[in-house]
Amino acid sequence: MADRAQEGLYSRQLYVLGDGSRRLSAAAVLVSGLRGTGAQAAAALVLAGTGRVVLHDRGQASVADRAQQFLLRESDIGQNRAEASRRALAELNPHVTVVAYTGELSEAFLTSFQQSPFTAQAHVVVLTESPLEEQIRIGNFCHAQGICFIVADAKGLAGQLFSDFGEHFIVNDPAEGEPICAAVKHISKGNPGIVTCTGMEGSRGHLFSDGDLVTFSGVEGMTELNGQEPVPVQVMDAFRLKIGDTRSFSPYRCRGLVSQVRLPQVHSYKPLSQALAEPKIQVANPEDLSRSLSLHAAFQALHAFHEEQGRLPRPRVLADAKRVLELARSLAVQPGPLDEDVVQAFASVSAGDLCPVAAVVGAMAAQEALKAITRKFLPLDQWLYFDALECLALEGVTQLTEEDCVPRGSRYDGQIAVFGAAFQELLGRQKYLVVGAGAIGCELLKNFAMMGLAAGPEGDLTVTDMDTVALSNLHRQLLYRSADISKPKSVVAAAAVRRMNPDVRVTAHQNQVGPATEMLYGDDFFRHLDGVASALDTLEARAYLESCCFRYLTPLLDSGTEGPRGNMLAMVPHLTKLLGPAAAPEDDTFPLCTLRYFPQTIQHTLQWARDEFEGLFQLPAEHVNRFMEDPAFPEQLPTGKAVEVLEQVQRSLQERPRDWRDCVRWARRHWQSCYHDAITQLLHTFPLEHEVKPGVPFWTWDKTCPHPLIFNPDNDTHLEYIMAAAHLFAQSHKIPPCSDRASASTILRSVVLPPFVPQEGFQIHLSEEQEEVPADDERLEELTRDLVQQRQELIGSEEAQVPLMEPIHFEKDNDIHIDFITAASNLRAESYSIPPTNRLMSKRIIARIVPAIITTTAAVAGLACLEVYKLVWGCRDLSCYRNSNFSLSDCLLLRFQPLPASVYWYCGREWSCWDQLEMRAVSTDGQEMTVQDVLDWMQKTHGWTVTMLLHGFTVLYDNGEKEGIRALMKKQRLSATVENAGKPQQRVLKLEYVCEEEDAETEATRPPLMCFLP
Repeated sequence: MADRAQEGLYSRQLYVLGDGSRRLSAAAVLVSGLRGTGAQAAAALVLAGTGRVVLHDRGQASVADRAQQFLLRESDIGQNRAEASRRALAELNPHVTVVAYTGELSEAFLTSFQQSPFTAQAHVVVLTESPLEEQIRIGNFCHAQGICFIVADAKGLAGQLFSDFGEHFIVNDPAEGEPICAAVKHISKGNPGIVTCTGMEGSRGHLFSDGDLVTFSGVEGMTELNGQEPVPVQVMDAFRLKIGDTRSFSPYRCRGLVSQVRLPQVHSYKPLSQALAEPKIQVANPEDLSRSLSLHAAFQALHAFHEEQGRLPRPRVLADAKRVLELARSLAVQPGPLDEDVVQAFASVSAGDLCPVAAVVGAMAAQEALKAITRKFLPLDQWLYFDALECLALEGVTQLTEEDCVPRGSRYDGQIAVFGAAFQELLGRQKYLVVGAGAIGCELLKNFAMMGLAAGPEGDLTVTDMDTVALSNLHRQLLYRSADISKPKSVVAAAAVRRMNPDVRVTAHQNQVGPATEMLYGDDFFRHLDGVASALDTLEARAYLESCCFRYLTPLLDSGTEGPRGNMLAMVPHLTKLLGPAAAPEDDTFPLCTLRYFPQTIQHTLQWARDEFEGLFQLPAEHVNRFMEDPAFPEQLPTGKAVEVLEQVQRSLQERPRDWRDCVRWARRHWQSCYHDAITQLLHTFPLEHEVKPGVPFWTWDKTCPHPLIFNPDNDTHLEYIMAAAHLFAQSHKIPPCSDRASASTILRSVVLPPFVPQEGFQIHLSEEQEEVPADDERLEELTRDLVQQRQELIGSEEAQVPLMEPIHFEKDNDIHIDFITAASNLRAESYSIPPTNRLMSKRIIARIVPAIITTTAAVAGLACLEVYKLVWGCRDLSCYRNSNFSLSDCLLLRFQPLPASVYWYCGREWSCWDQLEMRAVSTDGQEMTVQDVLDWMQKTHGWTVTMLLHGFTVLYDNGEKEGIRALMKKQRLSATVENAGKPQQRVLKLEYVCEEEDAETEATRPPLMCFLP
């Protein structure tokens, strides 16, 4: 996966799996059983870029398979599942070889998945839908042959996962993310030596923990630390660490990096035959162990029942469930008492097939297979059980009979077996909104299609997303193919849903759900919805959507992921607590003087490079084009800013290249200006020995003294900068760029630059206050006159194009853009002795990319859809709902009851956080109410005297104002007050107020007033 095309496709996944990703293309995985769980696991492995995926299934696709097997189409019914699935999976990723195998899983066949003695490349066998006898036989063979072995099974509302990676499995990197680094600021001589350091995010503290192993590099003075074997640290506080004895070392002078070292770990696992009797079960909470042990017995009993009866227990047939319970009792494989209610509940719906359960189990199985291949993250040790049996406590579900759940010959029979036929009709009538058609959105839509949500005559499924499909989406967004790149996501996703289930009534929108679209997504739209599923990636968008769901009392399921972690939150009107504001991301802005003169971290140099990009290739072109269109536009700017803009226009026109050679020469001159001349000038103004005052050096730990660079055309980073900068400069001036590095090198060797002479008295601004550009009216007049004349000459020229230049906006998935940012940043980092970073990490930092992988998004969507079942039933029992947090890197899944709706006191009575005052803002004459009408309504309806009325930050009424102003405020109509504030037209206003009757010290929370305008 080293080449650019692969990096572009898998970049978000590379941030999750790290260097282990390179092992994927040579790996082979067998997935046996191509119903729901196997289809999910296989799809995730194909999307992730596994080299070879072998599909095994000896059965034929049936109508009922389509309740969870999203790869099958109606025309595939009656064909072999593996063959039919292969065709669909091969379309997902052309870089993966997908093979179907329909023979016996013999030892001879399985030997092909044995680990290579030459490459140590792990291959994996994943069994789903497999009898226990076959699991044991294949599991023993794989254990003996060093083949990583996984069992994944989903039955009804429960799932089972087992991993055996052999007796000597090496995990190269057990933790998430990159190893921790910190910038060294000081190291004391002592026993222990004390390291003072800051995190790589600037002034923030380090992230080390007690016992972490670290190495040092780039330390000046105390050079004995550089290259030492890893040493453990003891954390003193956020900025200090204790290390070993440093008394014999040289005194610390400056610089250095302290880096965490993650040593490989060796793990040993038991074969399935032994692990069945001696189960090692992984749980998120110790209190969950008893339930998992009962499910461990229940799954074995289910295998025994199937072997005895030749079938699974019939849904809601008490005798069958009791027989499974008897078999579980006889197994006696657990130390504690058997939870008989869990076993019987599990057995009663074990014949069911639910897409959400298969999604969760299949995604987790795929992640375990990726761990086996990449050696990244700790494997499951060794069993994991998952269930959503709380669904059986739903009112209505408890009253289902055998007749309600018998097969109908429908694609939904697997779901009917659990929830009954009447519920399936209810699912079909649902009206849902999915906001966001990215990775999570695709998985939600796929699940909805399988479930039959909105597949009835009255159903309605709306999906909206403003974005278009990009190359980097394809490795984790299931519904898109390479042919869909640049097409609207929502349109492509809706078409994919229709192919999976033609009955689903799905509509695609390409809008943002926000204040600007309230006329579209307003009262009429939201009030007809049964629920909203959020798959958004910004806090602002999520907060707005939550406010809409609160306003219209609409259930909301909010899902999010980051790397291998995911969470799902349910917000049910009048039942659960409001989701509330998520923690805002930390402000990543840096002081201007830090970026210009005193960078300390790679984040600083990357932001400097990003600003360079905008200042070289976007803003000059925009200003030139605007000046050519309207030479008077600088008059709208302050004088100092106008001079700055016009000087930029003048410089751009003077530097206009004639051909590619001129672009290379320009890049070379700019390189010299940035990395040699500017640094030389800085050191001339503030030499190494410069002091702020006697005895206080200027260059201290927070101001690293730089050194100028000498250009070398044979240096890869130097040449990469020239090539990227020249390419972008050529593009902005509409000249065809060239990628011939040899030609560029020849041009560079002919460039001769005059020696740089530092200026005396040159002003270097060390604070933001000093950055203000002084007004210079004479200079402005001179620039305007010269440029107007030059503009006339250009307009009369036949060669001039309109617009004259092409502004280039930074795009995180454009290779040239990232090449420039990376090279520019690393050159500046070299000047300041800051460790460089690679292209991929530069891209992640500067574009603020969130790591993502298909397994996490599939799992979180499955967990969200389990809550949809409860919402469709109209469940009003809080104990039946579950929020979820999970980490696939640790194989931990935590499902817990949401917090109840909070309550508060206001004006003598108790209110729920969901309560709101609703007012139809129409006066008796049919006109829109005025502010006075609102004040009167509050007095008449609630007996409250309003002293202040607000809409957001806009004051509609303030009793503290003078009488004349109060009178004007009262006469205004509500919509006029909003329009005067310059806000988008809205038909529903959320008003806040203060009343005379309240206790201002204790009653800070009030029910909002919702005004519905005519």
